[in-house]
Amino acid sequence: MEKTNNKIRITIDGKRTYVTKGSTIVEAAKENGIYIPTLCHFEGADPKACCRMCTVKINNRMMTSCTTPVTEGMEIENDTEELNEVRKSIIELLFVSGNHFCPACEKSGNCELQALAYRYKMLVPRFPYSFPRKEVDASSPKIIKEQNRCIACKRCIKTIRDEHGKHYFAYKNRGQHLEVILDPVLGDTMPDDLAKKAMENCPVGSILYKEKGFDQPIGTRKYDKQPIGSEIENNV
Repeated sequence: MEKTNNKIRITIDGKRTYVTKGSTIVEAAKENGIYIPTLCHFEGADPKACCRMCTVKINNRMMTSCTTPVTEGMEIENDTEELNEVRKSIIELLFVSGNHFCPACEKSGNCELQALAYRYKMLVPRFPYSFPRKEVDASSPKIIKEQNRCIACKRCIKTIRDEHGKHYFAYKNRGQHLEVILDPVLGDTMPDDLAKKAMENCPVGSILYKEKGFDQPIGTRKYDKQPIGSEIENNV
């Protein structure tokens, strides 16, 4: 890619390239077929750096690539043993702090957390399981909120709103008691298209559209066919 007035030069893992001025590191990397893992980041929504999966190294400093804009001459480390170990630790922590039983989950094969666990070769987590006891909220006529699988990524909070801009989902409590809950009033009148969108935008199986099970059989789902990130790396 040649430099133009709208392009600046950066280096990612030793690869020098020109990227769109004003883009974040995640966007610039994707533009050049370089995959940086994310969980909370969602295209079209403001980045919040909740999950830290996209952490990269710039001038020996750890920074989140979904919130950091590119600058001329920036040198970025992304695919290194150190950073991949950090990402693997984050995945393990998310698994042990919730109750993720992949074989019984409706999102298995389409789950981004599960796919990242495969990509970073997670076997047995190094951390002890907490086995929290969380409630399943089935009070809405349209969705089930499975709190045991929620990773508090904020995607539903950021992307699911009514025509007046009101959020259907919000945080409740803090620390280890933090939960993402559905507004009970808005939840009662939630339209089908928004309920389905909430399920699709969730990276795990925490939001399920009622009376809907598996769309595809095991072995044919998105991440059963190709590893997460391959659509960027292979320019699919």
